Amino acid sequence: MIRNNQHKYSISAMCKVLQLPRSTYYYEVKERVSEDDVTSDIIDIFQKSRQNYGTRKVKVELKKRGHIVSRRRIGRIMNEQGLVSTYTVAQFKPQATVCNESNQENTLNRRFHQEEELTAVVSDLTYVRVNQKWHYVCVFVDLFNREIIGYSAGLHKNADLVYRAFASIQKDLRHIQLFHTDRGSEFKNKLIDEALETFGI
Repeated sequence: MIRNNQHKYSISAMCKVLQLPRSTYYYEVKERVSEDDVTSDIIDIFQKSRQNYGTRKVKVELKKRGHIVSRRRIGRIMNEQGLVSTYTVAQFKPQATVCNESNQENTLNRRFHQEEELTAVVSDLTYVRVNQKWHYVCVFVDLFNREIIGYSAGLHKNADLVYRAFASIQKDLRHIQLFHTDRGSEFKNKLIDEALETFGI
């Protein structure tokens, strides 16, 4: 308030009315200038690092410029300015899987063009990021017209995700002649085997 009205009234008079020591006001102004200098340096360092630096490296660079600033304060300023290191953004890490040694024959054998509905249904999983967390999506596609006939999404890549995608299919499951996947553990398990057997797939 004092800074916004100093062109109208003297700083001494306003401090007296507000019962605020003048030294306190000048100290706050000095701190604000210092804070602005640090903020501008942090932004400059962050941009010059191609948005890679986190608080640790920013602190080192600030020290070279004559600023001794705690990582906590740097983190607060970076949050206020929306500066997020590319290294802190969630990156997908594929789950390690062993080679599938199943004796199941590849019946489809790359015959991806089908003449009739539900002759062959294929399925796979992919991942998407939602609110900084990885979610998985399972889709069922009819090779006859490439239509997605079933799908499910969830936090876990497991048989239940596939089973819920099965349950979402609105067509008669007994008409599906062939179900083709990459034979990952989400598809090759007791739960899915029982579903396939139940509907004669």
